[in-house]
Amino acid sequence: TAVYRVTTNNGSDYFLKLRGGEFLEASVSVPKYLVDLGIKQVIPPLATKTGQLWASLGDFKAILYPYIEGRNGVETKLSEDQWVQFGAAIKKLHSTDIPASITKDVSRETFSSKWRETVKAFLVRIESEVFEEPVAVKMALFLKSKSSEILKLVERAEELAITIQKQPIDYVLCHADMHGWNLFVDKENALYIVDWATLIFAPVERDLMFIGAGIWDSGLTPDEEASLFYKGYGQAKINHAVLAYYRFERIIQDIGDYCKYIFLSDEGGDDRMQCFEHLQ
Repeated sequence: TAVYRVTTNNGSDYFLKLRGGEFLEASVSVPKYLVDLGIKQVIPPLATKTGQLWASLGDFKAILYPYIEGRNGVETKLSEDQWVQFGAAIKKLHSTDIPASITKDVSRETFSSKWRETVKAFLVRIESEVFEEPVAVKMALFLKSKSSEILKLVERAEELAITIQKQPIDYVLCHADMHGWNLFVDKENALYIVDWATLIFAPVERDLMFIGAGIWDSGLTPDEEASLFYKGYGQAKINHAVLAYYRFERIIQDIGDYCKYIFLSDEGGDDRMQCFEHLQ
């Protein structure tokens, strides 16, 4: 994905997103549907002259949005009221019956072992492979020092995945990447939820696992986060095995992503060191 601030000849600003590779149509049609229902915490894409929510531009899909000045939820701490709004908006997402014609390309949670296998494969690889690029060398040494802990994470996630799949679980439409970097506050303190490219049908814990998990510095304790969020979301019956699974799996996926970025390419410049620091 590449994003741009586009300024027209008359001085109007727009936010342009170019999406290469796989394109999830629901990532633009679901936000539009939610806005049409009156949910204010979503920024809808602008329609083309022919009424579509995206256009083709070479090998990319081009999606245009209004340009909104503001900061993400990590750069600026959410107020108590914004936390309540956040909870209420996610509840509406989870409880809204969106037509299947809009969500037809959204996948369903399978508790796949893909990332667990990826991480195990990289742990095997770093035991025998010699790296020359400086960040890859540091990363390999660090991962070797943490390999037993990482394998415990993988083992626990695998145990939970088996346990969960034996249970009757309801699936709802989830945003699936619901952290502070995907929250946005404009100059008038309006709150928005952005980046809908990770939509999935999954247990509610797929979204709720971010609340009180310490994934970003919200300025609140985990209990304070949860108290305010659930004031807006309402009562929720949490399956703690599912919640734990998603927290383990998120860590494992991040490790796998960083390994692919550092070990499969020498590209990235200064971003490589930043990735290593995030992993640490």
